Amino acid sequence: MEKRMYAEIKRIFLVIIGAVLMAVCIKTFVHAGGLIPGGVTGVTLLFQEICLHNFGVQIPFSLVFYILNALPAVVCFKYVGKKFTIYSCLMVVICGAFTDLMPEMFIELIQLHDILLASVFGGLLYAFSTSLCLYAGATSGGTDFIAIYLSERYRKDAWNYILWGNCVVLITAGALFTLDKALYSIIFQFVVTVALGSWYKAYQQKTMLIITSKPYEIYTLISETTHHGATLLHGEGLTPANDMTPAKRGDKILLYSVVASNEVKDITNAIRAIDPGAFINVIKTDQINGYFFKVPRD
Repeated sequence: MEKRMYAEIKRIFLVIIGAVLMAVCIKTFVHAGGLIPGGVTGVTLLFQEICLHNFGVQIPFSLVFYILNALPAVVCFKYVGKKFTIYSCLMVVICGAFTDLMPEMFIELIQLHDILLASVFGGLLYAFSTSLCLYAGATSGGTDFIAIYLSERYRKDAWNYILWGNCVVLITAGALFTLDKALYSIIFQFVVTVALGSWYKAYQQKTMLIITSKPYEIYTLISETTHHGATLLHGEGLTPANDMTPAKRGDKILLYSVVASNEVKDITNAIRAIDPGAFINVIKTDQINGYFFKVPRD
């Protein structure tokens, strides 16, 4: 019970920190560079700019941000996970409120004369805040809701597809305002996508090819730690004609298994402990079809 309570407290803490950092990023790097991020955040800022420049009306960030997140949240609540969606909504509420309530003095903390620096380091901070939410079993809302839904349904990393959708928002911003800000915003979003894909790999898969003399022990390890299956193949070891080492020649057993990318390191270390002489080849897997175990969202 205490362990579960600790996990929930840690989860809430990560969501709050992620929300606050994202609000800080919006109020500093994004505003300092005049950037328009992709996704719901970008659409919200773009809508604010349109209302301010054409009608002289300052629309609260949180109002538009909450409305745009409503439909994706309903989809995630129904198809992904109820608790997951609730924590994500907590992140959205805190981020929207902090963005509106944070004093304008925060903008003065980032006195960058180079918009490229604002795009790069702002993108890193934005990706870091998003990854904190993902590690907490939540998301930053908007298009992240959509990315999670697509990844859950099709077992494929969807962040790159979201990048292309975000580029449409940025091109619209370039058509309405200045092209240079839109191009810098694309750099910002590219940094976010690359950094997020590097830091959070739960939706990426890797294929492990393992040649071992202890296949059943290693299969048991994979099954118990990841709940993934494996296929056992019999083969023959071939080496150059002048290499007659018995250990390299003769019958071989190959284990074939697809696991989540963030599980590879732990599995490899565990395999080394069981069979130090095992040969392990890890291959990037773009897409899989068929049953693949995933940890269910709560």
